[in-house]
Amino acid sequence: MDGHGDLLTIGQLARRTGLTARTLRFWSNEGAIAPVGRTAGGYRLYDGASVARVELVRTLRELGLGLDDVRRVLDGRGTIAEVADTHVAAIDAQIRALKVSRAVLSTVSKRRSTAEETALMNRLARLSATERMQIIDDFKADVFGRLDIEPRLRDRVRDLRIDLPDEPTPDQVDAWIELAGLVQDPDFRARLRTFLELNTPAPGQPAPPGATIWWARQVVNTVAQAREDGVNPDEPGAAELISAMFGTADLSAVLASLEAGIDAEAERYRRLVARVRGQRSAPDATEELQWLAAALRTATSGAAAQR
Repeated sequence: MDGHGDLLTIGQLARRTGLTARTLRFWSNEGAIAPVGRTAGGYRLYDGASVARVELVRTLRELGLGLDDVRRVLDGRGTIAEVADTHVAAIDAQIRALKVSRAVLSTVSKRRSTAEETALMNRLARLSATERMQIIDDFKADVFGRLDIEPRLRDRVRDLRIDLPDEPTPDQVDAWIELAGLVQDPDFRARLRTFLELNTPAPGQPAPPGATIWWARQVVNTVAQAREDGVNPDEPGAAELISAMFGTADLSAVLASLEAGIDAEAERYRRLVARVRGQRSAPDATEELQWLAAALRTATSGAAAQR
């Protein structure tokens, strides 16, 4: 060809492979496709094997390999399988990082966050597994560590795991950001500790009067049905419901337990934990609990008036 036998100039190689001469020149300068000779004027020449080499370089580059890895394969210093295995791990890490970035940006957009809030969320999202575990362990020690509870229950609390999986979804990362900020809030910890003190049985003691509100879903379902039926908290129907659910229990103690849970945002905490774990959780019962609190206030004020 043009006095060079079967050899190709870089322009001809470009036409043969569909790549630009600029790209081929760059790959050549980087040692990925070395010329087999040069013209009298110093222009690079390539042979038929160079065409196959260019196709391999293009394939590896499209798969995301850097030129250093491409040269390792071409020079025989590593197999495609070995390089691919390393690259898969790198891609997995990039995917995880991109998921975190997407989750943070999605949360920033949803909350219309300030620059300071964005920086905090980004830091929380990118904590290592060890750092995340330390946050939860500190929270458990501060909130649960002071409770007077049965050893069996204390063991369950100690073994409680709240962490992101290796491949978190954007929703899990979003929930973790919110949960991590919540459990590090000293005010939230104090409110949750008060709630747990009122609703957790001491060793050898029966459950407090209001504990069934939180541990028995039937209570929430009963209230939900009453609301659906149009019963208001200050109506006789609500008083009958209170009597049926709590009998002769101290309604003032029940109300105190319920209000502590509402104040501690126990429902928000429960749902965030479920989202971080990727678990399905019962619907948010905050409105039902607030209705029940209003009905209990009416009942307790009525009982006080009768005394």
